[in-house]
Amino acid sequence: MAHPAFPSDLVQAQRDWNRTYAQLAEGVPHCTTLRCRLLRLSVRLLWHPFWETERGRSPAARVELRRQARGLERNLDVPARDRDRPAGDSRRVRDAIR
Repeated sequence: MAHPAFPSDLVQAQRDWNRTYAQLAEGVPHCTTLRCRLLRLSVRLLWHPFWETERGRSPAARVELRRQARGLERNLDVPARDRDRPAGDSRRVRDAIR
């Protein structure tokens, strides 16, 4: 199956949802605010018009959205100079330990 091209607002909402969920899991203060934000983001994700299109109808599309959003998060956490290196690159691992 070809991976659908997701609208940028949908990908951003999924990334925001992931970050908010992670903050809740860490037990940060203001958890009521975070729970409300997570609920709003969940509604935005669930009712996005993309899911009504042919490309968005399969359950695999939702899985792919989550996978792509997580991939973007990981890619943004890695310095630009290291993005093209394999994960096991010793220089990158050494720099991460420092």
